[in-house]
Amino acid sequence: MADSLIEAIGLAVVHNGTCLLAFHDDAAPEVLHHTLEPGGAKHYVDRYLAGPYLLDPLYELALSKDKPTMCRFRDATPDRFHSSEYYHQYCERTHLKDEMDFLVDVDKGSALVLVVGRREKRFAKAELARLRMIEPVIRAAMRRIWNKWQQATERDTPDRAIHGRLTECFENFGRNLLTKREREITKLLLRGHSTKSAARRLDIAPGTVMVHKRNLFTKLGITSQFELFSKFIEDLSG
Repeated sequence: MADSLIEAIGLAVVHNGTCLLAFHDDAAPEVLHHTLEPGGAKHYVDRYLAGPYLLDPLYELALSKDKPTMCRFRDATPDRFHSSEYYHQYCERTHLKDEMDFLVDVDKGSALVLVVGRREKRFAKAELARLRMIEPVIRAAMRRIWNKWQQATERDTPDRAIHGRLTECFENFGRNLLTKREREITKLLLRGHSTKSAARRLDIAPGTVMVHKRNLFTKLGITSQFELFSKFIEDLSG
């Protein structure tokens, strides 16, 4: 059924690959279907599921209550996302010029996302119009695929233990050194928020964010966003 859905999308727009993910608020994401080559799957799927998905704007968006049913990935990212180390380490290496995402709630605490990627150029207005036209069909097919996935006897149970450990690591990153506010700012910086964006999210002054940022960098013994990201990934792997 997933292959038929991807084939139908290919009749509407030219694309360079798709990935159907299930995001859960209490477990690691599941990959229901993808069209990546083995090497690409190892880098973009296996590494992603090892923990960095916690920094993915799509993960956060999928589990939000007010998410769109269809969106352009770049329109749903924080303002400094393209400068973040997460982007450089994972998104940039996909060489995608554009990405359209279809989102649908399937169970309490779970949502499906279908990623449709384009490497050569961005989707044109006419192509977006065609995708919007078939959006109800795509989302209905996603639900049917989820139902069959749920019924499959060979399906692995989502790994809640690993997700719990990763989430705890993310929430407690720097706990022994940083204040609660500094940890809040750290999480926003890791997800690609600028000083101004972090200030808006926390309802504090940008200058206050800058002070906290200098303090947390000093406490962690780092001098750059790259070192912050590396330290976080090191903690995840510990």
